[in-house]
Amino acid sequence: MRFVAVFLVLCGLRVCAATAPELEAALKDFHSEPPRGWSFTQTTAGEGKSTVERCDAARPEFDRWTLVEKDGRPPTAQELKDYGEGRSRRSRTGTAPKLSDQLDLTSVETVAQTAERATYRCRLRPGESRDQTAPHLRATIVVHRPTRTIEAVELANAEAFAPTMGVKIAELKTVMTYSLPSDDQPSLPQQVMTRVRGRAFLFKSLDGDMAVTFSDYVKPAKK
Repeated sequence: MRFVAVFLVLCGLRVCAATAPELEAALKDFHSEPPRGWSFTQTTAGEGKSTVERCDAARPEFDRWTLVEKDGRPPTAQELKDYGEGRSRRSRTGTAPKLSDQLDLTSVETVAQTAERATYRCRLRPGESRDQTAPHLRATIVVHRPTRTIEAVELANAEAFAPTMGVKIAELKTVMTYSLPSDDQPSLPQQVMTRVRGRAFLFKSLDGDMAVTFSDYVKPAKK
């Protein structure tokens, strides 16, 4: 890691947040999740299971989500009931920390830059006091320079770490991709891919891969 840091300095690529105005501008309107007011379909797949859900922004806030498909088939009545109860519980747990608030912009480095894109890397701040994972991760952010929007964010560990007693994570990587804005819609989330490799208490595997895809975006007409 020291060699890499020296190499970047020699190449003139290491910069501070004050000299990365494009990143700061892109973060002002950045939504890591689909923005409020948009309807969309969310497909989650991993470990041999899958779900297809629809969020309808035209419906009341606590009744916007519908389970459309489970493991490639229509959901049963019991699955629909369980899903509704689960969604209700999640709606009362508050909101997760904003990714943009966790980026430590004092540690920003410019990794690469072309006429179209700039790639930055920085550390992460803990999302809460008990967050033992964020300090071990680095965020790599790709900014589309002409539109000053974020095209991709990768969160990955630089080395193996133990977030809690008995747990060892060898690899943790999440890649989030976003569309470029157009005349009729802003930049919107497209996919989130997560990969984990690790063990708990030496014998239990924590290995897993999951993909969440967002599609069929619609902006409901105002009533």
